[in-house]
Amino acid sequence: MTEAEILFSQVLNCDRMSLYSNRALTLDEKVRKFIASVLKRRIQGEPVQYILGKTEFMGLEFKVRPGVLIPRPETEVLVETVIKKLKTQNSKLKSLRILELGTGSGCIAVSLAKLLHGIEINAIDVSETALEVAKENAVMNQVSERIKFYKSDLFSSYTVRGTRYDFIISNPPYIASEEIDTLQPEIAHEPRIALDGGKDGLDFYRRLGSLAGRYLKENGLLVLEIGFGQLKKIENIFQNSKNFEIIEVAKDYNNIDRVVVAKII
Repeated sequence: MTEAEILFSQVLNCDRMSLYSNRALTLDEKVRKFIASVLKRRIQGEPVQYILGKTEFMGLEFKVRPGVLIPRPETEVLVETVIKKLKTQNSKLKSLRILELGTGSGCIAVSLAKLLHGIEINAIDVSETALEVAKENAVMNQVSERIKFYKSDLFSSYTVRGTRYDFIISNPPYIASEEIDTLQPEIAHEPRIALDGGKDGLDFYRRLGSLAGRYLKENGLLVLEIGFGQLKKIENIFQNSKNFEIIEVAKDYNNIDRVVVAKII
């Protein structure tokens, strides 16, 4: 459906076909005012997902609201890559532990918990708003008992530091600071902390290159989403850290390098 069809079908609580078959439908004043307010918000650049309060990811529904990064379709490649590596790594998924850094809406952790039974997931974020929404999404998708959420900046939480993981995964902030204000107006409505990767967009990868190895089990893997054109620079960061090497790169639906899998050297 087009963006307009999505908005109107949600606002009017009908399917796409009804939008066209019920053209003679008369709307009362309350509904007309509501539609006008929705259109005004969209014209001002507010993302459709915030207006509707929800979005879809990996075939599941997720709540979103201002202060929480909106899940992107390309991040599904990260989830698919993790699932593939998990099944290749170990057929006994019940013994596997995953740490997600910067969970946001919880879309990655919740999707993995929904699609893979028995794995243990710790999901962290520095944002109270994000953690609140992530917990709501875990409950809504009936996986809350399988994910533990913590407020932490990377490995600052003692609980997070006290565990070694089979996988550490993340869709980190990877946009260069000066580029953010040049992007489409919708981006301005999303939390900058979830987008801003520092001067060159790569601060998060440097921190992980030096720290993540301490919290991975032997043969554990680091799986990260990356931005357009960043692969070579991230390879150099990991080589310079002398802790990791990239062993696999997954492309997104536009044939862009989107996810890297790295192992401890």
